[in-house]
Amino acid sequence: MILAIDCGNTRLKWGVHDGVRWLAQGLLDYAELTNLADLLRAQPRASRAVVCNVAGEPAGGTVLSALTLLGMPWVEVKSHSAQCGVRNLYDKPEQLGADRWAALIGARALHDGACLAVSAGTATTVDVLDAEGTFQGGLILPGVELMCRALAAGTAQLPMADGRFAGLPRNTMSAIVSGCLHAQAGAVERMFEQVSAYPGAVCLVSGGAAGQFFDLLRVPKRSIDNLVLEGLARIGGELTP
Repeated sequence: MILAIDCGNTRLKWGVHDGVRWLAQGLLDYAELTNLADLLRAQPRASRAVVCNVAGEPAGGTVLSALTLLGMPWVEVKSHSAQCGVRNLYDKPEQLGADRWAALIGARALHDGACLAVSAGTATTVDVLDAEGTFQGGLILPGVELMCRALAAGTAQLPMADGRFAGLPRNTMSAIVSGCLHAQAGAVERMFEQVSAYPGAVCLVSGGAAGQFFDLLRVPKRSIDNLVLEGLARIGGELTP
């Protein structure tokens, strides 16, 4: 069994996978990270852990200390030129974020064809995977909350938005929220043009902010709980015991 740990920008996500399905999943705020070892002791025992860390050294160090305390072998995911059926065409493959790489591998594991791998959190990433499993390139844009905060911080008279989405907003706060959500959906739809000609092409959308604009997307789509965890489970399954 594989313990997958995704140290994201704002919190940690984890799951235990038996090679077929998820036996347990959860998340942990970084303020509670010292409780990680106790939390994991209560889960099905995994043979190894696969870790993706974009949160930086303090969080990563705490996670690895917890795994060491549990006596669990671990590997930290890095981007490669090719892995698990995915080829990486980034200019410098090793510079692709480990979370994006894991999400692409997760997308390929879930859909054997062309797709967009979209992860919506603090930032939104929109990555193109062709029918042969080649990562062709992608976007990084501010997430929904960051977009709203940028307007509040960078303008003199626009408030921090607490509005609702509307097709034709009629108050300032809803205009800000609706604009940010349209920007997210629009970026995804424009990138989908890169794969739309492939039979069965689909947009795989995950992340804590995905639900805010998922219904706005006018392209074939599937909601996935966590593409990064899916990729980590696939990577862990191909590691030599």
